[in-house]
Amino acid sequence: MDCCSPEKQKLIEELGLHFEKNQNLAPLAARIYAIMILSPNEGHTFDEIKQITDASKSSVSTQLNLLMQTRKVDYFTKTGDRKRYFRASKTYLKNTLKEYLENISEEIKMVDKIIKFNSTYNSEKFEKDGHIPKMFRNYLFAQKENLENSIQKVSEHENTQP
Repeated sequence: MDCCSPEKQKLIEELGLHFEKNQNLAPLAARIYAIMILSPNEGHTFDEIKQITDASKSSVSTQLNLLMQTRKVDYFTKTGDRKRYFRASKTYLKNTLKEYLENISEEIKMVDKIIKFNSTYNSEKFEKDGHIPKMFRNYLFAQKENLENSIQKVSEHENTQP
């Protein structure tokens, strides 16, 4: 990766590993996404991304398509220029928060099922330890509320941008 300062290269690698683990992205997709997040709004051409990542055309193309399908990256064109320029989606933060919200909502459903099952079929256990899953559910509800508030704030900010 010969694109930038050693500090930026290190951060791209660190972010890439984070995205691989937490967003289940392939290594190349994770690095491309990190590059886009750390790049200026002018974006990068396909050839620039290929050069920065030192990956094949087909690999870069496949991973860019995946990132666009998942709304992490979008592209734009410039007047008089046939090239496409890729950048992190302007809604990537909102999309990420929505993904977290979906995960939290699913977790709440599972915890509710556990609580219901144990209160019905394991009443002795539930009387002794039922407060623990309830505490976890309360934590999840607080996280859900925080995510909803953050999504609302991001949406309001988006609506004030030209």
